[in-house]
Amino acid sequence: MSQVHMVAIVDDDEAIREALSDLLMVEGFACRTFDGASSFLAQYRRLAFDCLITDIRMPGMNGLELLQHLHSLGSSLPAIVLTSVIDEQSRGQSLALGARAWLTKPVADNALLGAINDALGIGQ
Repeated sequence: MSQVHMVAIVDDDEAIREALSDLLMVEGFACRTFDGASSFLAQYRRLAFDCLITDIRMPGMNGLELLQHLHSLGSSLPAIVLTSVIDEQSRGQSLALGARAWLTKPVADNALLGAINDALGIGQ
């Protein structure tokens, strides 16, 4: 990987944030973790993210609202939803707002890494 891609991880579960961050760093990605949408948005314009991984169910602004907010800003940031929610309506809304993938927890490492690589156009 010639360029180090910066991935934002937004999830209210600290164990999930740490596990994802560890996996991605081992795979050569740079990561920043956020415990919610508002903490991510506070850094969004200041930091150059290449990809977003977000949960759906979070206190305050949920993941779907985060995707809607980014969409309203005209953001082209590739997003991956990683959630325990099995809801076709939310899935459809997320994908309509530009999410590149909807993955359910627990997710296999290779499925997540494949979704990230696809979102970033790596290996194409």
